[in-house]
Amino acid sequence: MNGTSTTQVLASIPSPSQGVWHLGPFPVRAYALAILVGIVVAVVITRRRWAERGGDPDTILEISFWAVPFGIVGGRIYHLITSPDAYFGEGGHPLDAFKIWEGGLGIWGAVALGAVGAWIGARRQGVRLPPFADSLAPGLLVAQAIGRLGNWFNQELYGAPTTLPWGLQISREHQIAEGREADPVGTLYHPTFLYELVWNLLGAALLVWADRRFKLGHGRVFWLYVMVYTAGRFWIELLRVDTAHHFLGLRINVWTSIVAFLGALVAFVVVGRRHPGRETTLLLEPPAEQDDEDTAQDVAR
Repeated sequence: MNGTSTTQVLASIPSPSQGVWHLGPFPVRAYALAILVGIVVAVVITRRRWAERGGDPDTILEISFWAVPFGIVGGRIYHLITSPDAYFGEGGHPLDAFKIWEGGLGIWGAVALGAVGAWIGARRQGVRLPPFADSLAPGLLVAQAIGRLGNWFNQELYGAPTTLPWGLQISREHQIAEGREADPVGTLYHPTFLYELVWNLLGAALLVWADRRFKLGHGRVFWLYVMVYTAGRFWIELLRVDTAHHFLGLRINVWTSIVAFLGALVAFVVVGRRHPGRETTLLLEPPAEQDDEDTAQDVAR
């Protein structure tokens, strides 16, 4: 090995040698652990932020019981829709669609269906969804950052070849077919998992700062989260070389990032004009009929 190759390897980021450990007959997968740790951290952060707004932190646990399962199912469905070939294409294995622990969750589906679960949970707890979403947003970014470690252990979703000193080593068996044929042994790749991890952590810090500085409310912290995340996902997605469906020359996730960013920007501006400042209450207002009944009872007394 010549001096240049030695320098390149020493300056690179190694990939874990394995992503699965066994406790007797039970496999422990790094990807699943990363997702679980991310969820726990997000709940802890959200509980603290909810309490700072005057809410009962235990409410967050009750809502999470609905939001988390919905989010996982939604994330898997989005992944299957946008990357169906490995499951339903030629040589695919349909039953692998249920193996969530092996990787494959789309954040767009997770947020969309997770929001449905959060809405159900919030309604059952009698709290408003927008302040819950605002409390959740920074923790959600932190959870996504932790979740990207699962991609590192799986040696997946890496970027194009690079000569940068932080290039990522990918073992030959984990390279996609095109890479194995075209890239020489020792090729390093953009560590897109690390790019997104750092971007998300910085984004979480930005959300916390903006929320405290400008007293954001009525869902605007959440819409800011969508803008921050999609802005990063846009350029990171352009670096990735994994198999993906394209539309007009761009990956589907790139288009999704563009549309989601613009939608969040419009929502952020519109909500800010209609509801400047922060909510005065976290609770849902009782129905008008209940108010009238309570008033009648008070008069009768």
